[in-house]
Amino acid sequence: MEVIHKIGRRKTAVARVYVSQGSGNITINKKDLAVYFPTATLQYKVNQPLNLTENKDTFDVSINVFGGGITGQAEAIRLALSRAMCEVDAENRLILKPEGLLTRDPRMVERKKFGQKKARKKFQFSKR
Repeated sequence: MEVIHKIGRRKTAVARVYVSQGSGNITINKKDLAVYFPTATLQYKVNQPLNLTENKDTFDVSINVFGGGITGQAEAIRLALSRAMCEVDAENRLILKPEGLLTRDPRMVERKKFGQKKARKKFQFSKR
């Protein structure tokens, strides 16, 4: 099997995932998964597509990720991995689609408007 390359995005984070046949090693920016994402919640998010499709120990995953914060990066990786699992086997789509793992989350930060403090917050109004 050749290397499968997929891209996932979330907010301003972009993840490039390279999946190849292997023993279940996950490296993110040349660091181990546990080192890059120390919290269990973020590790769970990254592993979710592999666990649902039961491919945890079948593939080696190499990931380049940049931009955004750690949660955005974890969710970008999750989307890219889900797309890669669909390319490995079309049956995986039926597992991942109901979980919502193949949908790109369109929510972005709303821009700040001039004449206001933030995107929605206004300056204090003085009647007199």
